[in-house]
Amino acid sequence: MTTTVSTQWVKDYTFVSTNQAQQSIVMDSPATQGAEKIGPSPMEVVLMGLSACAGIDVKLILSKAQQNFSDIQVKVSADRREEIPRIYTDINLHFIVTGVDLAEKQVARAIKLSAEKYCSVSHMLQDTVNITHSYELVAEK
Repeated sequence: MTTTVSTQWVKDYTFVSTNQAQQSIVMDSPATQGAEKIGPSPMEVVLMGLSACAGIDVKLILSKAQQNFSDIQVKVSADRREEIPRIYTDINLHFIVTGVDLAEKQVARAIKLSAEKYCSVSHMLQDTVNITHSYELVAEK
């Protein structure tokens, strides 16, 4: 299966990428330090894709395990090296799962399955980036 996207320069360092379904995302990079930008940078989009991919997996696995959750949030922190290319060296995905009577074992299992088996974005990055995972459970009243 082939996926295609088209990326169009708008102005300055702003580009718009559009997929086959005509859904778009604006990406930008400030021309100078502190300059205004109107969208996430391409490297921020990589982190967004990684966290969404893992979040989707965890949601699916917890649903199948019949866990009573009301919210899943994935907070990402990442370190980049200073030399060019400025790739990420370390990424942590921190999952905050809110629900009633959540089984910690099920949440840990869902995150592990996402990391080791399902998340395509994680698998593409794993040979060049140290990706770690952490989580916390929030009891809903």
